[in-house]
Amino acid sequence: MPTLFRFLFFCAVVAGMIYGTMVALVTFVEPVERDVTVRIPSERVNKPQ
Repeated sequence: MPTLFRFLFFCAVVAGMIYGTMVALVTFVEPVERDVTVRIPSERVNKPQ
């Protein structure tokens, strides 16, 4: 039984670290906005009849 508690404690610590990393990313990282241009070939827009 102590091994199970140790395993669950380890899982909780890892989950807490992941959660903390996610909170830090949301708090400190600002996304950069930029324009996106996607070129579509004319064959896909004007299909031959």
